[in-house]
Amino acid sequence: MKYMQPRPSSIVAALYTARDLEVDVAVLHGPSGCSFKHARLLEEDGMRVLTTSLADNEFIFGGHEPLVKALQYAEAEFSPKRMAVVGTCVAMIIGEDLVSAIDESGITTPTIAVDIHAGFPENIDGVIATLISAMEAGWISEEELDRQKYLLGKANEVERLRGAASLSYIEPSRGDLKHEVARALLKDIGQGKKGVAIMNAKKETAYMFADELIALHEVCPDADITYIANLEERGLPKVRRDARRINAALIEAGVTYEPLGALDEYGANGERIGERIQEISPGFALLAGVPHAIPQRYTDGICCYSITNGPRQVAPLKTIGHQYVVVEIDLHPKTLGVRTVIESEFGDILRSIG
Repeated sequence: MKYMQPRPSSIVAALYTARDLEVDVAVLHGPSGCSFKHARLLEEDGMRVLTTSLADNEFIFGGHEPLVKALQYAEAEFSPKRMAVVGTCVAMIIGEDLVSAIDESGITTPTIAVDIHAGFPENIDGVIATLISAMEAGWISEEELDRQKYLLGKANEVERLRGAASLSYIEPSRGDLKHEVARALLKDIGQGKKGVAIMNAKKETAYMFADELIALHEVCPDADITYIANLEERGLPKVRRDARRINAALIEAGVTYEPLGALDEYGANGERIGERIQEISPGFALLAGVPHAIPQRYTDGICCYSITNGPRQVAPLKTIGHQYVVVEIDLHPKTLGVRTVIESEFGDILRSIG
């Protein structure tokens, strides 16, 4: 399928994966504007992102020397524990040898080279390329690489079937009005309906999606609600650390929940969550994070209150029968660099109404 809407970049995916591997400095080998927004956001999350700032003359004659100098500068200036060189479309077109530049630089910092560009149809190619280099460097095991490949495939499958990649173009939407959705949810609870509140979130987005569960528990502490969250500690270093912190925040807030899946398993978690929903047989479900991971057959006949951070996810969720869909706008930028759960807009509205 040819998409008529912008899709995630494999270069950006490589940068985020480097961050999850606890890389301190990533060097983008390309023009200074390549992946600018995400590079700035990742710097807020603790990983420095440098660029070789290739100009038009270097598009022709090569950028080997600027890369060597950038690596030497990074090591001398920041004393990193790990570094990554991430390629771009320019580096690929001019045929740069990233490994030889690392070798020639004389740096002693463990450094991986990720040959990647933005021309791949799926952004997971950037993730896989980074993970293969990490495995070859001994940073992760072959078993973890295989696990990650499986999870990435399942996440892509979910997006193609019920997500933002299910159509060539999806009109972005802000979803339903949050205060109206909050009132409807509280009405169901007030009528004594049994419910489930599920967080199935992607990595650091859980720092805000967890607040939806906390807010619901604060407002309705005695309601018949089963809480579920994908906070099992598996995955790359940062992912495990995030799960540990968010788990502590939920415990501190008094939320007793069932752990089901890990933060990087959101795409593969749908069947397990769906089976648990069937066992509970609730009258309503609050689904925060990646609600569309759950196959429709498990949510049919249940009033679903879904919370996503994707404006292009509203229409697909409505299509599979989710009655209420709200969007936490700008959630991802707000959750970069944080170390504890932060308040969500829908959670705050629940608190104000309840």
